[in-house]
Amino acid sequence: MALTNRTLIILRFLWANTDERHPVSLADISAHFEQFNMTADPRTLRKDIEQLVEFGIDIVKDRRVQNLYHVASRHFEAPEVKLLIDAVQSARFVTPKKSKELVKRLAAFVAPHDTALLKRQLYIDSRAKATNESIYLSVDRIQTAITEQKRIAFLYFDYSPSKERIHRHDGQVYSVSPYALLWNNDTYYLVGFHDYRKQVAKFRVDRIDNIEISDEIAVCKPEDFDVSEYFVQEFSMLNGKECKVKLICENTLMNSIIDRFGESVPTQMLDGNHFSVEVTVDLSNNFYGWVFASAGKMKIVEPAEAVAGFRRVLNSFDEK
Repeated sequence: MALTNRTLIILRFLWANTDERHPVSLADISAHFEQFNMTADPRTLRKDIEQLVEFGIDIVKDRRVQNLYHVASRHFEAPEVKLLIDAVQSARFVTPKKSKELVKRLAAFVAPHDTALLKRQLYIDSRAKATNESIYLSVDRIQTAITEQKRIAFLYFDYSPSKERIHRHDGQVYSVSPYALLWNNDTYYLVGFHDYRKQVAKFRVDRIDNIEISDEIAVCKPEDFDVSEYFVQEFSMLNGKECKVKLICENTLMNSIIDRFGESVPTQMLDGNHFSVEVTVDLSNNFYGWVFASAGKMKIVEPAEAVAGFRRVLNSFDEK
């Protein structure tokens, strides 16, 4: 049975105005119809509400002298929408304009009298937000291409010292077989097979321009390619020679060590202020930069190869 305009008006009214604490009567619904120059008797309204329930709308009837109705369950509860709104507001890749649009849409998923709880501002205004509105289109097309196993074509740009977008290789069109989208440090990355370089490569999605889905079938993933391993290789401290190192750290760095290596990492208390830890890392600039960021609270003590590598990095900062 098709829904009538009258039934849809009832649905919109109940959805926008009711929850468990704010039910309405048939008289309230009938009064709402006056603005549309329509009338409906209680018997007709009850049948319309029954029809909405048959269509899957969770409308609860509170049996009293005058029956009251409200929408009981929605897509999300208010605490869940709060988490989503916080994520939208804090995500750097979401532009300020798009953040406001998404928050407004998310508010429609909660009970009408809970929307005031969502109107709060996180303390993130000092963080840089993206300005590239096309990122949403890029993400959508990449996901579509992955699903359809098609190649994508796009331009890739860098910023010049004057903040102008300069397309790489004089505007050469990149042809890539997309395998996955990765999320790291508030940034989307496309991972796929680069036709020109003949290898798997990653690209920042916010630096992609004019993306199009090609008619060409994507190159199949290499048999030894694993997305999880690739993520660790590219975004952790794993792009140099693998080595087991011993670190001596101040006690205040225990949180940082556990965040990086997990709670099972082997540590040993040395005195009231220091502990040692042995971990396996790659001797890379990423690893040395992480140690440097401790501002002297962490020291590499073994092996000599790692100590010498860190000193070389420090010496590179000396004025020539």
